[in-house]
Amino acid sequence: MWDTCRPVRPGLRLQILLLLGGLLLAAFLPLFFAVSTYARFTLREVRATSARALGRAIAGQVAEARARRPGDDLVPLLGSHLGPAGVEAIALLDSSGVPVTRVGNVDALDLLGPVDPRHEALRHLSTPHGSALAVVVPDPRGAVVAVLRTDEESTRVEPLVRLSGLYMGLVALGLLILSYFALTRLIVWPLDELSRAAERVASGARRLEVPRTGSRELVELGESLQVMTERLISEEQALRAKIDEVERATDSLRKTQDRLVRSEHLASVGRLAAGLAHEVGNPIAAIIGMQDLLLEGGSSEAEVRDFLLRMRRETERINNILRDLLDFARPASKTLAPAEPGNLSVAVDDTVALVTPQKSMREVVLATDVPPDLPRVSLSREHLVQVLLNLVLNAAGAFGEGGGHITIRAEQAGSSVRIAVEDDGPGVAEEVRGRIFEPFVTTKEVGKGTGLGLAVCRGLVEAAGGTITLDATHAPGARFLIDLPSPGP
Repeated sequence: MWDTCRPVRPGLRLQILLLLGGLLLAAFLPLFFAVSTYARFTLREVRATSARALGRAIAGQVAEARARRPGDDLVPLLGSHLGPAGVEAIALLDSSGVPVTRVGNVDALDLLGPVDPRHEALRHLSTPHGSALAVVVPDPRGAVVAVLRTDEESTRVEPLVRLSGLYMGLVALGLLILSYFALTRLIVWPLDELSRAAERVASGARRLEVPRTGSRELVELGESLQVMTERLISEEQALRAKIDEVERATDSLRKTQDRLVRSEHLASVGRLAAGLAHEVGNPIAAIIGMQDLLLEGGSSEAEVRDFLLRMRRETERINNILRDLLDFARPASKTLAPAEPGNLSVAVDDTVALVTPQKSMREVVLATDVPPDLPRVSLSREHLVQVLLNLVLNAAGAFGEGGGHITIRAEQAGSSVRIAVEDDGPGVAEEVRGRIFEPFVTTKEVGKGTGLGLAVCRGLVEAAGGTITLDATHAPGARFLIDLPSPGP
């Protein structure tokens, strides 16, 4: 779509023509006024020279006529010089400057004012009929005054001025037209060809066909663009080859990752099956052995009862293993938060009350640092007790007979609550840290743990939208961090 807000810019031809038109206007306009002024000035000087010559000629004729005729007989002679395109009025002055004889437009003579008949003079007058020029020519008996109209001369110069202006306008127009075609031929057409060639390259052409016409600079520009286009196309091809190579490598890595994931899944399933077989196989073997002893007979009633009690304990052991395995698998399918958020302070108190009577806690000092005003968390109180009980008992079991210290801390971190269960025991071995939350991973002796406790804890916490991690920077001992979101008060 066209951008309607984009300003319309004039093309190169129009810009250059406007610039050239401005230059021609700046050049010809002063020249036109100079020619017009010079023509008017020249015509005025010519008219003044002609007026003086005409006045001297009339004065000469009048002087000659005065020598042969009386004064009154000069009127026809003076009147013969009058005419609409020539002399408008003539006056003969005596030696004191007083008019003796006047013919023609005497009003123009009245505008002349006092005149010195002894000196030749030239005066400009403004008569009701237009501009006029008065010439005073002395003679032996006084002076001759001739008034000539000059307004017609100004009308004669106007065609010359208009002709000069028309000539200059035609010359300027011709220069503009010539410049237009020259610009089109030498600059605009080659640039348009370059633009169309660039558009073809942008549309998918693999080569820039540059024009070979125009000025040297435009030809060199086209050659430079051609070299640049070829280099860009070459680099594009190299980049495409690298992209294809990266895509092939990515596809290979994806396939390898899929194989690794499948292998890891199979390994996890194998470890799960091996752990389950190991944990369940031992009590089943014991049950089978005691059943064989019972089938052989010869056992006393007390021995039979003892065998049955042992079989019951081994059966309960198998039941506990299977129940833990179900608890491990069940939280992964939960996607909804519990109906009632858990109160962490109450859950910690319940945990302390449950673990205090345990034999493993006799030499252990259990401390808590849980503010009572913490917000509720997304994990229910029962599951909180289950997770905390598992972590505390694991820490107590790692102490052995020497005992130690266990601390349960909690604090609010933004919209979440962080729980820390830490101890000063031997800690978690380096080789099992990365697999501590996997099922059947345990450091306890055979028969003392299934390795499902931490896996179940992780499932419960993650099902509530939280996380549980082992803090590898804590020493000595171990510290487990639980982050649970707070749904609100």
